[in-house]
Amino acid sequence: MEEQQNPKERNLKLNLSAVQAGWKRLLNYQSIVKQVPFFLFLALLAVLYIYNGHYADKTIRNINRTAREVKELQYEYISIKGEVIFRSKQSEMVKAVEPMGLKELVASPIVLKDSIASN
Repeated sequence: MEEQQNPKERNLKLNLSAVQAGWKRLLNYQSIVKQVPFFLFLALLAVLYIYNGHYADKTIRNINRTAREVKELQYEYISIKGEVIFRSKQSEMVKAVEPMGLKELVASPIVLKDSIASN
C-alpha cells in the first residue's frame, strides 16, 4: 500500500508545485505590468457605473420635483377655473358692474329692423 500512496503523494506534490509556480508566474512584475491596461479599464468601468447611479438619482429627483410642481399647478388651475365660473354667473356680473353705474335690463330688448331691406 505504501507503494500506491507514494505515486499519489508525488502527483500531489507535483500538482502543488505547479500551482505555486503558476501563481509565481502570474504575480511576477512583467505579468502585472502587462495587465495594467485591463485594470485601468476596470477602474474606468467602475467610475462610469458610479456616475450612472448618481445621474439616475439626480434624474429621479428632478422628475419628482417636476411632478409636484405639475400637481400644484393643476390644483391652482382648478381653483382659478372655479372662481372664473363663479364670477361669470349673471348675479355676480350684476354685482361687479353696479359700481360702474350699469344696471341689469328689466324690460326685454327691442329688435330693430332694417326698413331698406324689407322693401
